[in-house]
Amino acid sequence: MTHGIDTPGKIIAVHLNYPSRIAQRGRSPEFPSYFLKPASSLAPTGGTVERPAGTELLAFEGEIALIIGEPARWVSPEEGWSHVARVTAANDLGLYDLRAADKGSNVRNKGGDGFTPLGPVAIPTAGIGQDAWRVRTWVNGELVQNDTSDTLEFPFGQLVADLSQHMTLQTGDVILTGTPAGSSVVVPGDVVEVEVDAPNAPGAPSTGRLVTTVVAGTHEFGGFGSAPKVDDLQRIEAWGSEEEHATAVAAGRATPLEVAADSPQNPLTDEIRAQLDGVAVATVSAALRKRGYTDIFIDGVHPNHEGDRILGTAKTLRFIPFRPDLFKAHGGGFNAQKRAFDTVEAGEVLVVEARGIPSTGTVGDVLALRAQVRGAAGIVTDGGVRDFAAVQEFDIPVFSQGAHPSVLGRRHVPWETDVTVACGGAAVQPGDIIMGDRDGVIVIPPFLLAEVAAEAAAQEEADAWVAEQVAKGAPVDGLFPMNAEWRARYEAARAAGAAAEAANGAGS
Repeated sequence: MTHGIDTPGKIIAVHLNYPSRIAQRGRSPEFPSYFLKPASSLAPTGGTVERPAGTELLAFEGEIALIIGEPARWVSPEEGWSHVARVTAANDLGLYDLRAADKGSNVRNKGGDGFTPLGPVAIPTAGIGQDAWRVRTWVNGELVQNDTSDTLEFPFGQLVADLSQHMTLQTGDVILTGTPAGSSVVVPGDVVEVEVDAPNAPGAPSTGRLVTTVVAGTHEFGGFGSAPKVDDLQRIEAWGSEEEHATAVAAGRATPLEVAADSPQNPLTDEIRAQLDGVAVATVSAALRKRGYTDIFIDGVHPNHEGDRILGTAKTLRFIPFRPDLFKAHGGGFNAQKRAFDTVEAGEVLVVEARGIPSTGTVGDVLALRAQVRGAAGIVTDGGVRDFAAVQEFDIPVFSQGAHPSVLGRRHVPWETDVTVACGGAAVQPGDIIMGDRDGVIVIPPFLLAEVAAEAAAQEEADAWVAEQVAKGAPVDGLFPMNAEWRARYEAARAAGAAAEAANGAGS
């Protein structure tokens, strides 16, 4: 490369590291995870980067880049920083349009020519600690990213140590250490500048600004590989939020959403329903936990029929504590409770916030019947159910704290519908995915549904195979969870099953 930064043998990038970005993404990694970028993606400073023809979501990510000095192999986190000789600025550019092509590995969406600008100056680390660095990014002169290395989830020394367990980090290798919040989309004509400095170190050394101008590409991708693909969720995630996307649309910088904001697509597609068919709530909750979602349980509720399952999008109803004047104003007529049951749509789950009070009824036979007639997928209340035996005769699944004979007006005032509620200790927003079985009920954020469903379905299949081996007499040590040997057997069994299925299909 130019500017005294040699072409590295390896460029290793961290997926998530800054707490500001982790909060934005909604998942908390326990350990760092990585992907590789090819040396051909490097770009000389002050250059241009092409947004390929037929794509729309090229995103910048200002980052602190570590350049390895003394080779590192099997070093400790305390030793890791001493193996970093220099620090420079980087822009980890990527195409959301191609994220699905190589999910996780990022080969195509992050590996394009010019997608790793680096420089312009590399700062020697001697006398400067790993927590002393700052990264800032400007787009068209506006500061959009500003964070410091002392906030990192995984400090620089830990990254070096972790990677050195698996490979020798050679002199000149580069580690891109993650981007803070503020990453967004850039369009042809935009100018991105990234600067890394150590503002409190002697002399306040700086890399200077790494300048990249976005230009429109002319070559479209051919039909012999994965084609660019964009949907509304990708647009919102790439721009940072629905509000930022809307601002970009108003400025003529972004493509409008395909579905109006007040008419969102139902994420519960037939494909995802099929994936989740027979999958246990416990399995899905484990997948959510891995992403940092631990308070998603609607605690204390049980189904009114043994074996009931529930899956649908949330429609919410909120009760507030009883007060005579408020009940007089809001408890009669076509109140919020009646409105909720009279307007629930097919496939929706009515979620009732009753503040966890079991000693009063929140649903009765007439309202439960009304929900069933309208095609509701179920009812969940962290309160009690009146006319319990009658409600039990209906087909609609109802999850509650149990029976109570009281009528409305003893402990509650029906207050509002279609708002964020707290049911059984879980936050529930309209449109969230509600899933329940005999183990309980959980809340799934819609943007996580597809990846969680896919992971849970795969885990359920693996768990079923493990159960088969245990039934045949295999010990659980090494099998649950599977070690490398058992994993290899499982993959071989899956491959054999798929081959047999294909052969049967061909012969039919």
